[in-house]
Amino acid sequence: MSSDKKTAPSERTQVRRIAENADYEQATLYAIIDDAYLCHVAFADDKGSHCIPTACWREENYLYIHAANPSRLAKVLLQATPACVAITHLDGLVLARAAFNHSMNYRSAMIYGVFERVEGEHKEASMEAFMDKIAAGRQQQARPGNRAELAGTTVMRIALNEAACKMRSGGPNDDEEDMALPVWAGVLPFARQPLPPIAHEANIQDAPDYVRDWCQTK
Repeated sequence: MSSDKKTAPSERTQVRRIAENADYEQATLYAIIDDAYLCHVAFADDKGSHCIPTACWREENYLYIHAANPSRLAKVLLQATPACVAITHLDGLVLARAAFNHSMNYRSAMIYGVFERVEGEHKEASMEAFMDKIAAGRQQQARPGNRAELAGTTVMRIALNEAACKMRSGGPNDDEEDMALPVWAGVLPFARQPLPPIAHEANIQDAPDYVRDWCQTK
């Protein structure tokens, strides 16, 4: 990624449609990834094209995912198969006076490259980082993965060097001739909302801080 908001790192990451909404800064990409729990990984094999949703997290300049060893995701991506990862956050529905001018407010990122396997101590540390992404402090309380569980899991990462972000915010952009139409215009905001925790029916433990504070920290 670039330190220049408007300079694409490669030809295929150059945003052409509504180019003014493009952002190529590393900090923007990191923020979009760090606010996500899921990404979609697109790739192709001899069976055709696939786009698989999976959990994700970031460590420095890499996006990480994990999969069961026998999964198509692990088998294909570790053959140096070109991949494209997409993340999108919906922030609002934009209602214009004319149907054609309706839009959405969003933050999105697309990452291109090839995944590589994460092994050894780094693999175990990355799974711990994933637990902390789910809930900070959880790694210190939950039973860690045992040798068989870790051996049956593939951890992969893709460098964040070739990526593009695209975002929209604000209200509708109506044509001048539509401004006088008697139609409500504006934004219906949309946000991910944490809901109160639900304890398992067999739970006998008091809720730790990260559970009690769940609705206040997101």
